[in-house]
Amino acid sequence: MRQLIDAFGGPAARVKERLVGEPAYRSRRLQFSSGGEIIMHDDVTVAVVLHATPTEFAPYGFDLPPWVPGLDKCATLTDLKAAIGAPRALGGMGFVLDGAYAEPSFKNNRGWNDPGNLLSLSITVEAPQRACRPEDDDCPTCSDLLVRGAGPGGGVVVDRTIAALSSAAAAGLITESPRWVPLADLQTLHASHLMERVESQLSCTACKRIICLTLYRASPPTLEYTVFNEARQRPLEAIPPVEQWGDGLRTAQDRDSMHYVDHQPGSWFLVEQLGSLFLEARYWRNSMVDSSALIRLDQAETDSYRTGGHGYLSDLVGRIDKSSPHTKESPYFQRDLYRGPDSAMLSKSFAAAIVNHTWIAEQRRRT
Repeated sequence: MRQLIDAFGGPAARVKERLVGEPAYRSRRLQFSSGGEIIMHDDVTVAVVLHATPTEFAPYGFDLPPWVPGLDKCATLTDLKAAIGAPRALGGMGFVLDGAYAEPSFKNNRGWNDPGNLLSLSITVEAPQRACRPEDDDCPTCSDLLVRGAGPGGGVVVDRTIAALSSAAAAGLITESPRWVPLADLQTLHASHLMERVESQLSCTACKRIICLTLYRASPPTLEYTVFNEARQRPLEAIPPVEQWGDGLRTAQDRDSMHYVDHQPGSWFLVEQLGSLFLEARYWRNSMVDSSALIRLDQAETDSYRTGGHGYLSDLVGRIDKSSPHTKESPYFQRDLYRGPDSAMLSKSFAAAIVNHTWIAEQRRRT
């Protein structure tokens, strides 16, 4: 550390500290006028960042050539590959360096091979796709949404934190996942004591971290930041029917929403809403890519399902797949509700209806 601080021309021009999440860790950023930065979590170094462009604390940016021969501020991703001479890491744009990782950052996360777009080069111990970027501890969009208690123990002030998250979601800054407990239901469901742990998940539109707010039956609440793959594997037991925990208004709202009816793993889901049946059919666009179409069953299809049941729907999904429903020639192209103006709302409602029955839900309960 002393050698690194000396190499960056120490002492630090600026030191920033903040608590992240709950249970909290202390994020400490040592920022040097040379453009170097050291990020620590609870006094353990987790990242070293070389800022290629000017910052608030470094007016000229980091001088890259002495550190990485053949690299300068105009370097592209191709230039990085040639200069670093290390194998690429799985996922992302990074490189493996003696058990650590080097991950470049580009302007607006695009233009990787356009000179002048390189922003920084981060060296981390954790693989970038398996952990949140330490630089995102200070994400201006989501890092201040947790409201802590004023007492010595701090902790999550649940109602105020939910209000802050809800406001950010309404503003489009974060996106709520319909595959977990809605923020609006979190406290009511927790108060029912029907679940050991109740969790909402939201993704930040800026840094892409997943915010996990969890209320426990017998433990203090937590708020954690995770990456996508880790977030989707967190445990979530089956969410009880609304009638068991919701008030009159919430129960009435549920009566008008979509409800799970049946499914064939890996092939289709059937839901019902106000007497209408909706079939989400999985189909293959090509040998590498699959997709799904949402079809409202017409009267003939509904009657056939009433008589043919599960088997009829599997045959219908086979016909939908063979018709290539992503092409205009398919009779199901115009019927695909995911192509209409209400696709986002329908997708959210459908995901909420099948939340207890997806493959991911089954895996979460097993762990």
